[in-house]
Amino acid sequence: MPAERAGYTVTMFLIDVSASMGKTRTVDLPDAPNGKPQTTEMTNLEWALQYVKLKIQEMIYHGRKTEQCGVILFGAQETKNMINEKSGGYDHVMNYVDIAMPDAGTLAKLSELSPSEEIGDPIDALVVGIETQRAYLINKKTWTRKIVLLTDGENPIEVEDWETIVEKMTTLEISLTIVGVDFDDEELPFHEEEKSTIKRANEAFFHTFVEELGNGTVGSCAFALQEISRPDVKSVKSALLGSVLRLGDIDTRSEEAIEVMVKYSKCTAITRPKGFKKFAKRPLPTDEQTDPESNLWVELKMQTKYVLEEEDGDSDVEMKNVEDVNKESKDGEVEDKKEPEALDKEQLQRGFKYGSTYVLCPDGSFQKLDTRKGIDIAGFFRKKDFRRDYSMGEVYYVWADPSSPQQQVAFSSIVQAMFERDLMAIARWVNKDGAEPKMGVLYPDVGSTVDNFLFVQMPFADDVRKYAFASLETLINKKGEEVLRHPYLPTDEQVEAIDKFVDAMDLMDAGEKDDDGNRGPWFEPALSYNPAVHRVKQALFHGAVVSDLNKNPLPPPHPELLKYFNPPKRVLKRARSALEECKTAFNVREVPKRVFRQRKDGHVHAHDEDEDMLLLSKLPKRTQSNASQPQLRASQTTTKNADESETEDDDDDYVLLDRKPQLQSPNLPTPAPDSLERDTGMEPGRIVGRTHPLEDFKRNLVNGDLVSKAVEDLGWVVKDIVSKPFASRRTEELLQCLRELREVCLKEDEIDAWNEFIQDLKDSCLEEFPGNKDFWDDVSRLGRGISLISKPEAKAVGGRSGISEALAKQFIES
Repeated sequence: MPAERAGYTVTMFLIDVSASMGKTRTVDLPDAPNGKPQTTEMTNLEWALQYVKLKIQEMIYHGRKTEQCGVILFGAQETKNMINEKSGGYDHVMNYVDIAMPDAGTLAKLSELSPSEEIGDPIDALVVGIETQRAYLINKKTWTRKIVLLTDGENPIEVEDWETIVEKMTTLEISLTIVGVDFDDEELPFHEEEKSTIKRANEAFFHTFVEELGNGTVGSCAFALQEISRPDVKSVKSALLGSVLRLGDIDTRSEEAIEVMVKYSKCTAITRPKGFKKFAKRPLPTDEQTDPESNLWVELKMQTKYVLEEEDGDSDVEMKNVEDVNKESKDGEVEDKKEPEALDKEQLQRGFKYGSTYVLCPDGSFQKLDTRKGIDIAGFFRKKDFRRDYSMGEVYYVWADPSSPQQQVAFSSIVQAMFERDLMAIARWVNKDGAEPKMGVLYPDVGSTVDNFLFVQMPFADDVRKYAFASLETLINKKGEEVLRHPYLPTDEQVEAIDKFVDAMDLMDAGEKDDDGNRGPWFEPALSYNPAVHRVKQALFHGAVVSDLNKNPLPPPHPELLKYFNPPKRVLKRARSALEECKTAFNVREVPKRVFRQRKDGHVHAHDEDEDMLLLSKLPKRTQSNASQPQLRASQTTTKNADESETEDDDDDYVLLDRKPQLQSPNLPTPAPDSLERDTGMEPGRIVGRTHPLEDFKRNLVNGDLVSKAVEDLGWVVKDIVSKPFASRRTEELLQCLRELREVCLKEDEIDAWNEFIQDLKDSCLEEFPGNKDFWDDVSRLGRGISLISKPEAKAVGGRSGISEALAKQFIES
C-alpha cells in the first residue's frame, strides 16, 4: 500500500436516518465479571453511528488541522443543503455538520441523532456530498477526497443517470466506502435471512456502482466495526527537508572534497501511548460559591518553586520542595519552622557542583560548539562490522535533490560505490547552524526505485559502557588452577541437551504454509503491534463512544494484538522431548514457593538477601540425628596445609558444591527403635506421607515457609490413595483431609492450587481406569462447601479467584 500524505483530507459522512434505521437489534457485550454473558438493545442507527464516531475520533486523536470532515443526513425531517437552496429538489437531505476539523462537539452532535419518520435516497445524499466537498476544495486541488455512506438499504433508490455520478467522482478522484447494516459479507461470513426485495436489489446496485467506480468498497457494518479496532500502522509521507552531504574538507581542500545538495525525510517514527492528564477537585473561594459544597475540576500541572533555606554554619545552598521545608524533624518531634524565602528564577544562576562547593556558570560562560548545517561523512567501514545494538532512535531517508539532475547523478554515484564495496559510512549530522551534532551511520539502499541512504543515530564513544564478565566456560580457583569439573561448568551431556532444546524452539518454520506447502516464519515484525499503544487507544475511543461504561464495558483486545502472546503449539509439541532431556541433564526440580505467614501482631518476616540463591547446595540443618556433623567437618578441615592463607577457604566451596548433603552418615548415632518401627509412607522429596497424611500436613503448617509445599504434597497423596485398591477403607480420612486442605488454601492464599487440585481429582475419579466414581459421589455429598473457591469467597479473605459462584455450584452438583 503506497504511503499517503498525512492530513490534507476531507471525508464526507452520509448517514441514513430514515425510519427503517429505528429498528432495534441485540448487540453482544463483554462478559460480566462473574462470567455471565451480557447483551444490550439499540437501534440500527445507534449501532452504525459507532463506526462514524470511531472514524472521527481517529481524526481528533491525530490532531491535524488539515484532516477535516463533514456530516450529511438523508431521510431527515427537514431539508437543508446547497443544491436545494439553489435549484430545489433533493428533499430530506440535510447538511448536519459543516466541513471542519472535528472536535468533541462533533461527537456530541452525532450522539443526539435519532431516526426520523421520513425516508431518504442515498443517491441524492451522494450528489449533495460531492457538490459540498467540491465547493469547499475549489482552491485545494491536491487534497484527498473521501465519502463514507451508511445505510440499511431498506428504502427505494432512484438509479437514473448513476453513470454520470460515477464519471464525476472519477474526475474528482473521490473514493467511496459503503457501510451497510446487515449486508451480506463473505468475510464474516454473514447472510441475512428473509431479506426484503428492495434491500436485495439495493445491495446489488451498490456493488455494481463501486465496481464501475473502481475506487471504493462495499461492506457490512459488523465487519467494519470489527476491522476498525484492528491495530494498524499507517504509512504516511514525511515532508522533505533540505541539507548538504559533504565528503572531505570543503574549507581547506575544496579541490578534493564533494558537496551534494540532499533532502531528508523520516523513514520510521516512534509512537508512544497517549498521555493522560490529571484532574482534581479544587474548592472555589467562599465569595464565588453559590453552593458551599460546590467545587471545580482543574487540571493538575507540574510547578517548580525555588526556596532558600538558611542553616547554621557553612553549608551549600540547597534546593528543596516547599512541602519538604515546611516541617523538619528534630529529636523525634516535628516542629514548625519559619517559612523559607521564595526566589524567582531570575535571581538564580546556573552552577556546577565541584567537591563541596558550587561553581557559578552563568549562561554563555562556555562557548558553544561552532557547527555547520549538513551531513559530513567522517569515514567508511565494512557492513559486517556494524553493531546493530548501536542503533538509536528513528531512521531517516537521505535523498538527492529532486530538482537537480546533476546533484542526483553525483549522489547516486556515492551510493552505488558504497553498495558495490559493501561499505557503510560514519556521518556527523547537524540539523541547523549552531545545533548540537549527532553521530550516525549511512546505509546505501539501492533496492528501491531511487538510490538513497538510510541514516540512524549511534552513541558517542563516551556514552558506551563496556562491562567485563567472567567466562562461562573457564573457571579458575584461588590458586590460579583451571577447574575442569564443577557444577558451574556444563557437561557434554548438558551442552548437547540444550542445543537440542534451542533447535527445537526454532520459529523460522513454525508459521503458516505457503502455496507450495512450505512453512514460513511464525513471527513477522511488520504484523507485531505494541499492545500498550493500541489498547490505550481502544480504551480512549470506546470511552468516548459509550455513554455508560458499566452497561457497555471495554471489549477485549483485537485478536491481531494477541496473536504473538503465546508460542505456537507446533513448536511446544516439538520441544517437549528436548525439554525433558534438559530437565534430566540439569537435574531441574521445582522449588517450592516460600510463603511467609503474617503473625497476628502484624509482624512480617524480613526477606533475606540469600533466600533466592539456588546455585549453592545447602547443607542439612543440624538436628539431634546429625549432631556429630561438626566433628566430621572439623576432621576434614585439619587435612589442609598449615601454610595456606585464611582467604583460601573459598576453595572449600568447590568441594561443598560437588558434595551432596548426606542425611545419614556411618558416624552418626543409630536412630531410636521407635523411629524404625514407624513407616510414614513418605516418597522422596515429599513432606506428607501416605500413612498419616493429615498429621504430616498440620505439622508442616507450623513452619510458614512450607505451606505451598504441604498443600501440593497433601493433594498428591489424596489422589494417589484414591487411585489405589481398597481406597474405600480410608474414605472418611480422605474426606477430612479435603476439608482441612480447602480451609488452609482459602486462608493461606492458595486458592488457585485448590481449584486446580479439585478439578484434577474429579477428572481422575471419573476416568474409567483407574477411576473411583464412588469416592467422588461421597465428595459430592459434602455439597458446596467442598467445591471450587469462587470470587466472593476469595474476596472475603482478601484473595482472588477466577471462578464464579454459579460455576462453583455447577461443578459439585453435576
